Amino acid sequence: MKKKIINLVIALVIVLFVNLMGESPETENSYNDVSNFKEGSNLEVHFIDVGQADSILIKSGTESMLIDAGNNADGDLVVNYLKEQEISDLKFVIGTHPHEDHIGGLDDVIDNFNIATIIMPNVMHTTKTFEDVLDSINNKGLKINSPKVGTTYDLNGASVLILAPNSEEYKELNNYSVVVKLTHGENSFLFTGDAEALSENEMMENNIGVLDSDILKIGHHGSITSTSGEFLDAVNPKYAIISLGKDNDYGHPHKEIIELLEENEIEILRTDKMGTIVATSDGTILDLYTVR
Repeated sequence: MKKKIINLVIALVIVLFVNLMGESPETENSYNDVSNFKEGSNLEVHFIDVGQADSILIKSGTESMLIDAGNNADGDLVVNYLKEQEISDLKFVIGTHPHEDHIGGLDDVIDNFNIATIIMPNVMHTTKTFEDVLDSINNKGLKINSPKVGTTYDLNGASVLILAPNSEEYKELNNYSVVVKLTHGENSFLFTGDAEALSENEMMENNIGVLDSDILKIGHHGSITSTSGEFLDAVNPKYAIISLGKDNDYGHPHKEIIELLEENEIEILRTDKMGTIVATSDGTILDLYTVR
């Protein structure tokens, strides 16, 4: 009887996920306190400190988007942070892949904000966390848009380009991570979720000409499964942001990744040491700030 009940729950999750999947729409820096924001910086990228998890808020003028929302326990933190930023609407919400440390707080975000477009990879996960996100999407009458490599979205003049996933089937959920490049004038950012070396190689094969970015969100919290030397050369960032928890159980960031970044003279910023990190851009100049 227990086995039948478990199979029924899994089947219901599959049905709900399939029903929610829709078509993707076409389409000199200083680490000062955040209170010193420069007037006229019309793009802000907030790497929210959610411990051993990911959550990134992007504000471009009057439009905003969110990439991931931390663990289940981070839902209130992310919601409150967005409200403190006077956000009521999110043009795009991306759940990079179905692991809890990326989509755990998404149901709270969906429940509390007006959302135009939700983008998630076409893969399901039979966990309560994933089911909660699907329920919130369903309750709002929304659909999930599949990421299509090469699709570009507009965020109030800033360009959001989908670079991964490049396959429909992976052994590791991390490689389903939705990877996007944000371009604002002369400044650019690459957000990699937990994409591992396999996905990085696919991006280099398909899009090596567009990977170059000023700021790289290091994949998988600084694990050696991500950020290969070849990929780092292709991106060629000035700054590396690592989102992770202090004294985490995984040993992140791994020593090899830190050494690789240092060898390439890339400035490293870590949420476990600096708290929330905010980058601002006026289309030409990047400034970096920290929030404690």
